[in-house]
Amino acid sequence: MRSIILTSLAATTMWFAQPSGLAWAHPHVWVTMKNELLFAPDGSVTGVRHAWTFDDMFSAFATQGLEQKTKGAFTRDELAPLAKVNIESLKEFAYFTFAKMNGQTAKFNGPTDYWLDYKDSVLTLHFTLPFTAPAKPKVLDVDVYDPTYFVDFAFAKKDPVALAGAPVSCKFTAQKPNDLSAGQSQQLGEAFFNKLDTMSNWGAQFANRLVVTCP
Repeated sequence: MRSIILTSLAATTMWFAQPSGLAWAHPHVWVTMKNELLFAPDGSVTGVRHAWTFDDMFSAFATQGLEQKTKGAFTRDELAPLAKVNIESLKEFAYFTFAKMNGQTAKFNGPTDYWLDYKDSVLTLHFTLPFTAPAKPKVLDVDVYDPTYFVDFAFAKKDPVALAGAPVSCKFTAQKPNDLSAGQSQQLGEAFFNKLDTMSNWGAQFANRLVVTCP
């Protein structure tokens, strides 16, 4: 997502003014998310389905200049090229999704079933990440975060997580991170964040974590 934003802005830095008159160094984009953990009939977990709703400022910028038949509305077909660019840009960042089964790293195949919709003036990106090797772990951890903290993720207030087709014994918890304060962001400064890349993994401390246990 950082790639598409930087490309769209001709590699200039975005600064969003806050009510106090200060500008946050990071993050630049805010995402409210809902997540589904997908299970097969045999009880194995097969993937993660995301629905990420972007903030209104990013949504307005991303849709600027897109062709539309109806003013103020976009169809899925009209948004399809933008959805493709989003998904392709996310690959560099491992789709901001990191999983472990029983403490061991679990890998994903490429995303499927991806599309964008537009409602109430904001964009929502939908996509599914299938696990390379579906399994029946006793503990599944899924972290969602941007290693560079360019994008800030937060669980939706209502129904942020669902288990689709899971055995009745499986339970989940959603763990929220502490947020970076405006003061901390200003103290670190934009130069600090510009040095971060996916290998630094600095944003892991702001991960939203889903923990699924299946006794």
